[in-house]
Amino acid sequence: MLGNKEAVATISVKDLAVAKKFYEGALGLQAVDAQGSEAVTYQSGSSKLIVYKSAYAGTNQATAANWMVGADIEKIVQGLADRGVRFEHYDLPGLTREGHVHVAGPMKVAWFKDPDGNILALMNG
Repeated sequence: MLGNKEAVATISVKDLAVAKKFYEGALGLQAVDAQGSEAVTYQSGSSKLIVYKSAYAGTNQATAANWMVGADIEKIVQGLADRGVRFEHYDLPGLTREGHVHVAGPMKVAWFKDPDGNILALMNG
């Protein structure tokens, strides 16, 4: 039923104005639709990301969204770090770390958080 339908990531935030500065300024996403002070939709490649106001913002302790950035992962990580994005470092079995990038065989991933503590990731896949 849903296998050929588009899925959209949604991320809750406490303060939409603060979130917009991060998602637009630091990450470079462009808003394609805004629902007043309650939500904004961003285009990211062929996908969309909805950032919306919620009292439950930042309570997810797992990765909320991944960007599949391919072989450019190190360059993108450096670019985001240059914009002030702080990367998370995890000590997980089977992973080694090269700077901010965690490596497991051919897989590379870098995690960071938005201002509300939502965990976001870049992957080379």
